[in-house]
Amino acid sequence: MDIKKSGFITLCGRPNVGKSTLTNALVGEKIAIVSNKPQTTRNRILAVLNKGDCQFVFMDTPGLHKPRSRLGDYMVDVVRRSVADVDAVVLIVEPIPNIGAPEQELIDRIRDLGLPSILVINKIDTVPKEELLTVMKVYSEAHSFQAILPVSAKKGEGVSELLELLSAFLPEGPQLFPEDMVTDQPERQICAEIVREKLLLLLDKEIPHGTAVEVTKFSERDSGIIDLHVTIYCERDSHKGIIIGKQGAMLKKISTYARQDVEHFMGTKVYLETWVKVKENWRDNVNLIRNFGYRDE
Repeated sequence: MDIKKSGFITLCGRPNVGKSTLTNALVGEKIAIVSNKPQTTRNRILAVLNKGDCQFVFMDTPGLHKPRSRLGDYMVDVVRRSVADVDAVVLIVEPIPNIGAPEQELIDRIRDLGLPSILVINKIDTVPKEELLTVMKVYSEAHSFQAILPVSAKKGEGVSELLELLSAFLPEGPQLFPEDMVTDQPERQICAEIVREKLLLLLDKEIPHGTAVEVTKFSERDSGIIDLHVTIYCERDSHKGIIIGKQGAMLKKISTYARQDVEHFMGTKVYLETWVKVKENWRDNVNLIRNFGYRDE
């Protein structure tokens, strides 16, 4: 592939606006975990797409929110550092005709840094078309975006149009990453994130937000089968009981769902073993946060 243009593009917005869904739709593969619960993404995730003569390097960021723990502080800092030194910013919002504090902070940062930006109004399949005009008017008055594009990341509507718009912001130059690379996330980190996605999917309320996942063994046999050992950490004994479930039923369900996705991702059979341990208040322990893979760059 003859790459002539390449560059970095940050996808940002408040929690649960569909940043990870859009990232996956743009690159055509599941790179980032997706949940209907806010604050799913904790790290900056890099996703690479080679299309035509362009290499797009997307940075999916955590949602900008008011932090309530040291982990929350880390996540917000990731967002703020990601909206800098890039070739363009995509601000993703829901189709609501008012600008909240997270959106305003990101607009101010985009303006202060003088970055080219596109506003993406996501989830357009959830509102009548005429309501979109009001949303577009509110945001166009707040900032001079290079373009405002309504999309449905879930259905793939507007994704190709967004790529076409973004290609204009890529500077000329060689590809930044190898042609077969789709993400900078190590395989064991993606496996840990897949397990965490199932916790978000199957557990209620605040419990999954108080969990972290650590891969303690990732090894491949001569046959190609992968042995994967995972420890799920939670903050309370009562949470541990809920995660394990009656006679281990919930943990078995989490593990089964996760194993199926890991096998699909790795393209081979996987033997997955999971354990649950309690680490009280880990979200406010800097050393534990780093141990679980949330590191300053």
